[in-house]
Amino acid sequence: MDRRGGSCEEVEAPLLPPPAPGHGEEASRERPAWARALLAHRYPAVASGPAACAAVCALVDLGGHGAARNMLAVLAWVFLWWVTGAVPLAVASMAPLFLFPLFGVADADAVAKAYMDDVISLVLGSFILALAVEHYQIHRRLALNITSLFCGDPVRPPLLLLGITGTTFFLSMWIHNTACTVMMMPVATGILQRLPRAGGDQGIICQEQQEEVRRFSKAVVLGVVYASAIGGMATLTGTGVNIILVGMWSTYFPEQEPITFSSWMSFGLPMSLIIFLALWVILCLMYCSKNSGKALSAYLDRSHLRRELSLLGPMAFAEKMVLAVFGVLIVLWMTRSLTDDIPGWGALFHDNVGDGTVTIMMATLLFIIPSRKNEGEKLMDWNKCRKLQWDIVLLLGAGFAIAEGFRSSGLTDILSDELRFLKGTQTVVIVLVACVVSGIITEFTSDDATTTLVLPLFAELAKSINVHPALLMVSGAIGAQLSYLLPTGSPSNVIGFSTGHIAIKDLVITGLPLKVVGIAALTILLPTLGSQVFDTDSRF
Repeated sequence: MDRRGGSCEEVEAPLLPPPAPGHGEEASRERPAWARALLAHRYPAVASGPAACAAVCALVDLGGHGAARNMLAVLAWVFLWWVTGAVPLAVASMAPLFLFPLFGVADADAVAKAYMDDVISLVLGSFILALAVEHYQIHRRLALNITSLFCGDPVRPPLLLLGITGTTFFLSMWIHNTACTVMMMPVATGILQRLPRAGGDQGIICQEQQEEVRRFSKAVVLGVVYASAIGGMATLTGTGVNIILVGMWSTYFPEQEPITFSSWMSFGLPMSLIIFLALWVILCLMYCSKNSGKALSAYLDRSHLRRELSLLGPMAFAEKMVLAVFGVLIVLWMTRSLTDDIPGWGALFHDNVGDGTVTIMMATLLFIIPSRKNEGEKLMDWNKCRKLQWDIVLLLGAGFAIAEGFRSSGLTDILSDELRFLKGTQTVVIVLVACVVSGIITEFTSDDATTTLVLPLFAELAKSINVHPALLMVSGAIGAQLSYLLPTGSPSNVIGFSTGHIAIKDLVITGLPLKVVGIAALTILLPTLGSQVFDTDSRF
């Protein structure tokens, strides 16, 4: 739920900044009524998809590969609907269900099956647990406790920033990035409401203090936005990108060792911790000075945070049970598969269970355990699940369907030929190129859409140049999550941008060094730590 009461799925990145006040209104009045109606209903954006599809079919020749050309045409249609927002994200994500059969890319049953597997179960169960956390205000209690612990007396801005961003980072490990940002931004802006905004008839000293406050406010908002993205890297459930990676890995390389919750965390957590530390250092260097603490102490102290915490009251039975269910689920995730010598509990069931299996099982308990608030009331009921992010679920399904379409149509074979120059190059170069390509695309469309587009290409490229697929696919997935520069990069960026505390310039000057650190960290960690986790040194 966002600050205005809507679900986080309603937050979409605008492709272009809104027109200046007055100018757009005058231009609108000058247009004829039919033109205004077309624009109001977004018909040009709707038509862009079919038009691009028709153009590809008419103009593109892939050497007689009709199925590959049709797949490219369908991809252009779906991609433009995603980018322009011509129709809701969920509707655009269902388009492959009718486009693939009509264009002969895949039959109806095959494409429909892509929309439900163990990975989708993992996402659904995680969303239900996240809704329970939100319903019982557990995220707010946790945030206020940790932030008040780090506030300091007097206020120490670097320490307070560490508390706010650290809380966001931790929550984002278990909750989807966008949901985490929506949960934490009201907590952050609630703290900032104690601080004065620019303007007024202050003296020179007060104006200097206000400048310090303004800079710190930017640091807080940017910290929440970036920490939610960084924390999502650490676990499979933190972001849809990692879920798409796991699904496509099992689709393209079923003979390879699967990427499990524990194996991904072994690589993702160190990676995310390095980027998080860089975030904190960058924020402190750019937005905190030696005078910041003095300026903030006049408006912010630990008593304010404790007062908000006291309003929540003591932790009730329902909250404790939701935390217990979440805790048990994390343990089950981490121990399902351990090592070759020490099998996890999944071996008891002949490895027929997946992470989605236990996620749905634990989510089901929420509908069985009583809340002890009202007679007959359970921790969760289906009415509380009406805010489930079905658009994300359908987007993941579309991603899996597109991945299969890439493979079956032969399009990935054709596209990967263009990147064959990487054959024989050093591992560091392969990782760097894959991450940079994905990292550039992700600034102009969503993380999930970028992942859906590049991973099938990298999967086939890995086969054609004879390198371990993790080198390319993990690089592409991590690169897609480094969307730090523009509001269009992710819904989290839009949420931060909408607070009024930051501008696009702030995203660029803060996100650029952070993006460089992320690319550098991946380039170093994947060939080293990744070789132990994903066995990238083995012959492929």
